[in-house]
Amino acid sequence: MNTEQDLKVIAEQEARLRFERFDAAVAWELGVRLKEAAEGLHSAIAMDISLFGQALFFYAMPGATPDNADWIRRKRNVVQRFHRSSYAVGLMLKQKESSLEARGLNPQDYAAHGGSFPIFVQGVGCIGAITVSGLPQREDHELVVEVLAGYLGLPYEELALDP
Repeated sequence: MNTEQDLKVIAEQEARLRFERFDAAVAWELGVRLKEAAEGLHSAIAMDISLFGQALFFYAMPGATPDNADWIRRKRNVVQRFHRSSYAVGLMLKQKESSLEARGLNPQDYAAHGGSFPIFVQGVGCIGAITVSGLPQREDHELVVEVLAGYLGLPYEELALDP
């Protein structure tokens, strides 16, 4: 994995994976797609789609634990704070040999680990996050990106991180 290359690709993901509108019906459809994609992985994953301050979709697969929900909360807080994917924030901090804690953020409330992706609405900005927990962080991130690309009609192959 090349951190610089991953950051470049994630910036492209964040620039292209944007909605013209976003509401509870969109969240439900995305949540169902995310659940179906996760079922194909046969892993215990929890997933959440939230506007900042309002949960729209949550599902914990069999085998997921309360820890998964807490990871979701902490990763979502990173997106809310920085309006960037939690994976990008983690990679940037690693590159700078820094941490969220060094920036005054409590690790009990913030986790710069992959799996939370900002919901951007064109002309509005960042309004929420789509978050998963249960896979290794890079795979959490890519699961969200793959589902978003499919929903938005964009070829995932053009947006995927290098293996």
